[in-house]
Amino acid sequence: MPRLTRSLLVANGLAFLLQQVLGASFGSLFALWPLGSGRFMPWQLATYAFMHASLMHLAFNMYGLWMFGSELERIWGPRRLAFFYGTSVLAAAVAQLGVSALIGNPAPTVGASGGVFGLMIGFAMLFPHRRMILLFPPIPMPARVFVLLYGILELTLGVTGTAAGVAHFAHLGGLLGGWLVIRYWRGQPPFGSARR
Repeated sequence: MPRLTRSLLVANGLAFLLQQVLGASFGSLFALWPLGSGRFMPWQLATYAFMHASLMHLAFNMYGLWMFGSELERIWGPRRLAFFYGTSVLAAAVAQLGVSALIGNPAPTVGASGGVFGLMIGFAMLFPHRRMILLFPPIPMPARVFVLLYGILELTLGVTGTAAGVAHFAHLGGLLGGWLVIRYWRGQPPFGSARR
């Protein structure tokens, strides 16, 4: 397993262990609190991505991090992946803070999902025709179709308020952040015309 992906998996696991040992106050300090809550701190823009609400939440995110992050790190190397993942995490945080301010949501946000969604779109942009299989139902489809459908589902769930307690707009922010980074690297709009 590539070095950075392994390090991120270990860091997330250790952070979850500390949450269990030190209790809710530890997780609360590093979760992403809304701007108007009085509990927001700048470091939370990064640290929230290492906090998780449950073992299942951690397991799903780490599976995605391993699946997409390993593949991308083998191509990009650790520095480029770190920038890409970090930008996706930050974009997810900004999206979540914006939506929380608009709707007055007082709850904090935790989880690496925004970063994982960034990795997912990065994978789809590099390997658009790679076959992926949904878990439920098990339907094979190209990676770009998988990510498009997942994005539409997240937008629908976010707008309708379905699956309360899930940061759908953070997921979409991570997708957007990852998409923009790759567009920037490729010199594509909105950052310029495509490089030849």
